[in-house]
Amino acid sequence: MGYLLGVTLLWSFSFSLIGVYLAGQVDSYFAVLTRITLACLVFLPFLRPRLLDRRRTLGLMGIGAVQLGLMYVCYYQSFVLLSVPEILLFTIFTPIYIALLDNLLCRRLDMFQLAMAGLAVLGAALIRYQAPGDDFWTGFFMVQGANLCFAIGQVGYRHLMRDVEGTFPAMNVFGWFYVGALLVALPAWVLLGNSDHLPSTPVQWGVLAWLGMVASGAGYFLWNQGARRVDAATLAVMNNLLIPAGLLVNLLIWNRDADLSRIAQGGAVMLLALLGSEWWRRRSMRSSAVAAEFS
Repeated sequence: MGYLLGVTLLWSFSFSLIGVYLAGQVDSYFAVLTRITLACLVFLPFLRPRLLDRRRTLGLMGIGAVQLGLMYVCYYQSFVLLSVPEILLFTIFTPIYIALLDNLLCRRLDMFQLAMAGLAVLGAALIRYQAPGDDFWTGFFMVQGANLCFAIGQVGYRHLMRDVEGTFPAMNVFGWFYVGALLVALPAWVLLGNSDHLPSTPVQWGVLAWLGMVASGAGYFLWNQGARRVDAATLAVMNNLLIPAGLLVNLLIWNRDADLSRIAQGGAVMLLALLGSEWWRRRSMRSSAVAAEFS
């Protein structure tokens, strides 16, 4: 879970950086292409193509195309339509998607996972609930598309790499993830991008470099490694911890309004969901150990 907590802190800056320096100023498709290209360049030197069979290679590329490529296309478009607080509000449904997808792939219905995901949504809603603006439906559905892509990628990566965990360094195959994302980002820029709105200041280029090499490069690698090491309930809860973290960064650095009491209340509810999911995971592990001992 340490990976997930570390990346949560890292990503908490991304919302405000995009909203303040890029949204409405830099073409969103170019921003997506730049981030993914830089992340790909970070990992390509470590890529060892022969470590993965063809099925997993294509699977990892597909996960990258969805979790990073399609997600970013939806995500950056939402910043043109919504404010940072509204985007944070609309991300609260991601845990539900994760729990449902994991149950679907495992062909079961774990009500405890769904309950913990729902509790995390409640905590996030306590923090960020507000009456949305008049013209928000397009932005809302763009965010939901991004949420669903992010959830599909996390759950898919956990299941795809489960059988090969520990057999080789994950860094030596993760480049395929970014190659898959690039196969979405490049055509999107060519077909839909606007070359009249490229970065025009050193700050904008610097923000893109940080987001590409650190937030996307190191961030997605570490997040997906963390996703392999926790159960679906914990992963679902961790997705919504980004909301209080993002709001606190927005308040402390950019001096935006935020209700600290609501952040505390919602954070407490999400912490309860996190502790509950960890308790369930340890309980399940003990039950499996006892069953194996007497089998």
